[in-house]
Amino acid sequence: MTGPLLWPDYATPADLAAIEAVPLEARGLPESTYALLARAATRWPDRTALNVLPDATRWNEPQRRTFAELLADVHRVANLLHGLGVRRGDAVALMSPNCAELITATLAAQLAGIAAPLGGGLSRQHLAELLRRSGARVLVTAGPELAPATWNTAQALAGDGLLDVILVLRPTGADGEPEPLPAIDGVRVGYLGELAAAQDAAAFDGELPRSVDLAAMFHTGGTTGAPKLAAHTHANEVADAWMLAASNLFDQETVVFAALPLFHVNALVVTLLAPLFKGQTVVWAGPLGYRDPALFGTFWKVTEHYRIAAMSAVPTVYATLAQVPVDADISSLRFPMVGASPLPAAVRDSFQAHTGVALTEGYGLTEATCASARTFPDAPRPGSVGQRLPYQRVRVVAVDGTWDEQPVGETGILAISGPTVFPGYVIDRDENGPVLDGLGKLVDGWLDTGDLGRVDEDGFVHLAGRAKDLIIRGGHNIDPATIEDTLLTHPQVTAASAVGRPDVHAGEVPVAYVTLTPGATVAEEELGAWARERVPDRAAAPRTVTVLDELPLTAVGKLYKLGLRADAVRRELHEALDGIDGVQDIEATIEGSSIVATVNTSPSAEDAVKATLGRYAIDWRLVVTS
Repeated sequence: MTGPLLWPDYATPADLAAIEAVPLEARGLPESTYALLARAATRWPDRTALNVLPDATRWNEPQRRTFAELLADVHRVANLLHGLGVRRGDAVALMSPNCAELITATLAAQLAGIAAPLGGGLSRQHLAELLRRSGARVLVTAGPELAPATWNTAQALAGDGLLDVILVLRPTGADGEPEPLPAIDGVRVGYLGELAAAQDAAAFDGELPRSVDLAAMFHTGGTTGAPKLAAHTHANEVADAWMLAASNLFDQETVVFAALPLFHVNALVVTLLAPLFKGQTVVWAGPLGYRDPALFGTFWKVTEHYRIAAMSAVPTVYATLAQVPVDADISSLRFPMVGASPLPAAVRDSFQAHTGVALTEGYGLTEATCASARTFPDAPRPGSVGQRLPYQRVRVVAVDGTWDEQPVGETGILAISGPTVFPGYVIDRDENGPVLDGLGKLVDGWLDTGDLGRVDEDGFVHLAGRAKDLIIRGGHNIDPATIEDTLLTHPQVTAASAVGRPDVHAGEVPVAYVTLTPGATVAEEELGAWARERVPDRAAAPRTVTVLDELPLTAVGKLYKLGLRADAVRRELHEALDGIDGVQDIEATIEGSSIVATVNTSPSAEDAVKATLGRYAIDWRLVVTS
């Protein structure tokens, strides 16, 4: 289906009502992510689907695949998985930096079974738990040429008896004979490309997925200390991808740049699935993505060469690009999207001043598939992360757990319902496949986002902090319990609490507060080193560990993290403003459920203080006194 039913006019916030006047069911969306790919291959067989860069230095030597070639590749890998026994309710784990074969394998896993992407930076213990939870016995992973550390982890997991099959990926554009793979007792090991080459490329041999079937399981941070696996149906992913693709900003000529890791929902939905709807070319960065310093030195040349029009990244990427001299024609760039963590005003303003292009901000979470709101470049709404996407409902409920809906403009907990809300977390497996549970996040079809905010009369979402404890470091979700549990293993630590501290580069970084046993001799620096050596996720390593006589508690005896967040804000601003003469006092106070920093300064320091505070995604006010 095409035409106005599939593609309504969606250029301004005022178009939302007309779009929703037509039921989503009438729009004829593809049944599954596979059907979406097959549709693209039928409509645009010879159009370039992917240009995958080997690395940032070889940006003009891509591996190119047309839509027809991509579909054929997916058929081969899916048939390989089917031949290995993967069926509709079986998960296939994928653990690798981005490369051409990983893109194919991710789509193939959703065709043959369920994709379960894993971040290779997680600890072996966390990865083992995620494998057990998902039930995956087949692992697609980076080989020794692509990511030696990930390959070593994969071998260790196999040695622990967690895997039956390891399918190994090579770097994009690799040629020549790969190095021999070691034998692992009881585990079939082989290069994915070699094993898939002999499979049928014309069609998939197994049962095709339906809209209600699970497509993926994404690990996400929680507040229990244990890893969580959020399940997505094919209908979830197709609907969210369509909501983004429906924008008039996207057309067939919109070339998309992708550099976020494929274990993140943003990379899958925004830069892999959404472009399939209109047959857009996607340029994929090398394995390090935005973590490759060399990419920034060539980024504007890449933009000019491929005529990049859209991209998706976290605020830290745009903060860096705002400092890179524009040495190429970047007139094609019109839709740079930003999300995953709060966007500081200074980053937004500096990027636009540097490039002449406005950032398009978005809001979403894994439990709602990916995106739930976005801004409009031509209709700015200051302070908002965007209008809700079509067919998603957003409301604000009371913070006291009653789920009483709040009036328009009032602040409370954001709740989302609609076709992108996930069916639950994977908590177990039985004879019918994965067992799902909302774990208290789902109430009558509504998802408790854990985010504080308000929604205005036009459906624009304004965030006001978080009710949940999650720490978001440069778009990476960190469960504070993983830090706290690690610190509590120290023999001199009696209590621990981790929170996010504002950071101009990463949005926020984890910091920890502890209490110690009487007579303890351990220093704060030693505790920091202890934690950094032992946390299961490298990104969760606390920047500082502060010793307190006691941790703040609520009236019912629970840890009062808002008090610690306020302290973290105050400490950060004291360091950031330390070199500015005229700063007289810095406070961070709790106002409702938000933290507001107040800086008293002399007139002579006003401009410098404003410039510094503008680099943070925090609420602040300035008091100027003579």
